[in-house]
This record gives sequence, structure tokens and C-alpha cells, in this order.
Amino acid sequence: MSDRPVTAATVVGAGLAATGVAHFIVPQAFAGITAQAFPDDTDTWITRNGITETVVGTAIAIPATRTFGWVGLGAYVAFLGAQAVRSR
Repeated sequence: MSDRPVTAATVVGAGLAATGVAHFIVPQAFAGITAQAFPDDTDTWITRNGITETVVGTAIAIPATRTFGWVGLGAYVAFLGAQAVRSR
């Protein structure tokens, strides 16, 4: 077992990664919110968002890749925000 303490970033990253995995386990739970931003191909975007959240969350949870993860999260949030505005 590691002597490193669990940090808030590790918890946030693990939570985001778990949410990403949930896109594959219960995709219908994400259909409503995904359809708002991606009305034309919702199922494909549920999968893409699941992959993105799993990868970015894992990167945030691991100290060696944390900076990459935070940058990825910023880009992902900006993309989703822009897509939500564009779809309205």
C-alpha cells in the first residue's frame, strides 16, 4: 500500500472516470442531457463523452498525468459549452 495521501484531485479524477464508465453501463441515464447538446446523434455522443470522461478522469487521478488531465478537462468543458450554445 502506498504512503501517498489521497488528494482531492485523485478523488475528482476517479469520480469523473467513474462517470465516464457509467456512460457504458447505463447510457439511458445520459440520454436526456446529451440530446440537448447533440440532438442528431445522441447515442454516438454518449459513447464519445464516456470515453472522454474516462480518459480525462483517469489522467487527473494519476499524479504523473494530472496536468494533462486538467488541460483536457478545460478543453472538454469548453467544447461542451460551445456545443450547447450552438445547438440552441
